[in-house]
Amino acid sequence: MNTPSTGRLNGGDLVAEVLVRQGVRSLYTLCGGHISPILVGAKRRGIEIVDVRDEKNAAFAADATSRLTGVPGVAAVTAGPGVTNTLTALQNAMLAQVPMVLLGGAAATVLRGRGSLQDIDQMTAIKPFVKWAGAVTRVADLVPTVEQAFREAQSGVPGPVFVECPIDLLYDESLIRDWYISSSGKGPKGLTQKAMNLYLERHLAKVFADVDKVRYGTAAHAEYAEPRWPLIEAAARMVAGADRPVLVVGSQALSRPAEAHLVAAAVEKLGIPAYLAGMARGLLGKESDLQLRHKRRNALKEADLVILAGVPCDFRMDYGRVIGGKAKIIGVNLELSTLMKNRLPTLPVPSEPGRFLQALAEHKLAAGRSWPVWLGKLKERDAGRDAEILAMADEVCPPMNPVRVVQAVEAAMEDDAILVADGGDFVATAAYVVRPPKPLTWLDPGVFGTLGVGGGFALAAATVRPESTVWLIYGDGAAGFSLIEFDTFARLGKGCIAIVGNDAGWTQIARDQIVILEDDVGTVLAPTAYDKVAEGLGGVGFSVSDIDELPGVLEQAKKLAKEGKAVLVNCHIGKSEFRKGSISM
Repeated sequence: MNTPSTGRLNGGDLVAEVLVRQGVRSLYTLCGGHISPILVGAKRRGIEIVDVRDEKNAAFAADATSRLTGVPGVAAVTAGPGVTNTLTALQNAMLAQVPMVLLGGAAATVLRGRGSLQDIDQMTAIKPFVKWAGAVTRVADLVPTVEQAFREAQSGVPGPVFVECPIDLLYDESLIRDWYISSSGKGPKGLTQKAMNLYLERHLAKVFADVDKVRYGTAAHAEYAEPRWPLIEAAARMVAGADRPVLVVGSQALSRPAEAHLVAAAVEKLGIPAYLAGMARGLLGKESDLQLRHKRRNALKEADLVILAGVPCDFRMDYGRVIGGKAKIIGVNLELSTLMKNRLPTLPVPSEPGRFLQALAEHKLAAGRSWPVWLGKLKERDAGRDAEILAMADEVCPPMNPVRVVQAVEAAMEDDAILVADGGDFVATAAYVVRPPKPLTWLDPGVFGTLGVGGGFALAAATVRPESTVWLIYGDGAAGFSLIEFDTFARLGKGCIAIVGNDAGWTQIARDQIVILEDDVGTVLAPTAYDKVAEGLGGVGFSVSDIDELPGVLEQAKKLAKEGKAVLVNCHIGKSEFRKGSISM
């Protein structure tokens, strides 16, 4: 439907109205004069304004909001350094194929290139980091441009988009006219001044033209490639003929969060032994008989059919070399170039992986099958690895064994838990041990391997899922990137539990650097009192060095988090051999 605007709204109101109509319920930001009208307009329309301490965390929060809700998350940042501070987060969303919208302020249209505050060529700087970018030069174009941004973010291969909103398009027309005309009248009088005033009047007329003709469109929705029947037919025949199939499900299979339960049901119906990666962790809950967690490399080497549902053959799959040479591969991905990268699939399926799995599970040749001998072999191997992990938990590495710490965390987690992973060695240890309780309860950066997502991701989870307990698993190195957001959690009453694995080092790097190069340079940190930092920022801190004390502390942390408190548990851990030789590039 095309709905006319009502009254003489300023540009900030127009943008805010689009956000509401697109289903946006929270806006992440760091204030700035360039974007203030957007924030005020959004607040007046019932959008929750979540103001952070670093712009990158606003963008990370927008990313995570999209992953959890299916509605593109939105961040608004001021011009210049506000925009450039988001570039890492934008690239993270780009590689993770997450649709999100960044609104960036900009210098006034009439002052471009004249030395205005924070005036840089933002479009050139940002285009390599986004799927699409649009610059607005008239107030009337704000609505169609922001609406187009939502369409672009969600169509085809999803990704982040950017809209540049100059300051003079966002404030009231009367105020902008006063700024322009009164400021121009301060110089020498005469012909030059008259010419300047005439130019400014004409420029203003252009900027504010057709505002009364603005119309709002309908909300944009994801428009991904649906699986074609001949490809489903071919895939079903390959499944029916397989003796040792393996299914690997990745984040892209959860591109429609509302259908996560349907994807889970499809995987169960197919009956194929399954490994879950990225956002797909937790898809099958904790107890599924089909889910495998360990020795994936061995399974892929032995499989005669591998289905990669939203999983590219990148470094995480050893560039495809981890799959046996004689295995047939069904590759399913929204992006054709990704399908063909490194290892050509036997059957490339350029479509949405979640919908593909649902369609495949309905085919009579693929549905309801089982491979009990093959599955039993994989589960036996899985159980063997679990036994090894239990044994390694008993390794003495004071003050606390990191495996024992993450075991305690999993024991304390309830079914409402959402896990946010931000770190290297300690987080990877947690990934081996901690089982997300259900779909859409695991958030990690994705293929970019970005440290620093923690504060923003956890803030988004606490905002869009206030009924859930957010567990932020931090490495002590990664904590330094976003710990400042404890101020935001505390100010806004967002409950969260951060677990810091504090071994005073960049351990994932140190492991191989010390062995190969015989030097620990740059990898040593101090055993910082992160709990005291959290307290200084308005949160609650605990310091734990005795594993027997940890369960009690975690119970206190859960109670405080339910009350809207931000809690940090500083876990002092020793140097374990659990992940020796695990670096991957």
